[in-house]
Parts: sequence; C-alpha cells; structure tokens
Amino acid sequence: MGLDTTALRGAGIDADGAPGGAVEARAKIFEMTQDAEEAVLRPQDPGAWSHGLRAALAARIAAQNGEPDLAARYAADASAHADLADPAKGAAGRDLAEVLSFMDRVACTTREVTAHDITGLQAAGVSDADIVRLAELNAFLAYQIRVMAGLRLMKDVYA
Repeated sequence: MGLDTTALRGAGIDADGAPGGAVEARAKIFEMTQDAEEAVLRPQDPGAWSHGLRAALAARIAAQNGEPDLAARYAADASAHADLADPAKGAAGRDLAEVLSFMDRVACTTREVTAHDITGLQAAGVSDADIVRLAELNAFLAYQIRVMAGLRLMKDVYA
C-alpha cells in the first residue's frame, strides 16, 4: 500500500494485511482526507490562527477524544503553543481563554454548543471568518477520529 496518512498510521493499518487491501481500494478517500488535514492545519491563509496554534488545538481535541498518539503527533508541531495541547491547561497569560473554552466545548459537548458560544467569541474580538476556521478545525478532527475508529474496527474484523 503506497498510502501514508495520519488516519491510517493512527489506526495502525498495515499495508500487508487485509485491511490494507480494503483501504487501497478506497485510496482516493484517504488522499482527500490527508489533503483536508493539510488545508485545515496548514492553510495558506491561517487567519488569526497560526499553524503552531492550530496544531496545539488539534492535539488538545485529540487528547480529549482519547487519541493520545494523534495528540502527540499534532503537539510535535505546536511550537510555541505546545502548552495549549494539554487539555488540563488553560490560556495562562494569553488572550485565548474564550477560544479554548469554545474549542473544548465543541470537542467534548457538541450538542450543548449554542449561539451564545459564538457571540462569546465575537465579543472577545474573534472575526466571523476566524470562528469558521475554528469550527473547520474541530469538524475535521471529529471526522478524522471517527475514521480512525472505523479503521480499527475493520482491522479487528480482519485479525
């Protein structure tokens, strides 16, 4: 299997095993998923959210969803924002408290997110375009984590 994606590595899919063959048949989906990761984590126009901060937020979301290996992968790219990758830590000394609160809420209790959460970000000076960027990051991580869970189930079936 020539594919090397975050989701496949995270799920422990081996190119030589039966799941590898099933994945190869759907290679385009995994290539597009990897392209989406690039677009969300390292976009040409990051807006207010640097690539390092995006990586820290992605690590934080992965950790909150029980994906420590994925969290470590993203935390490695967090640079100056590495401390924010830990969900137990806040935005000490930074103007990101509202952003972290929003990201944590969306990642952990999505059904409880309301318009008030958005107006809180706006009141903190976050532009609408940057709110969309935060939502995109959270949505991608939710997708990626679910893909990895499905791949692990598939791997177990073939084991």
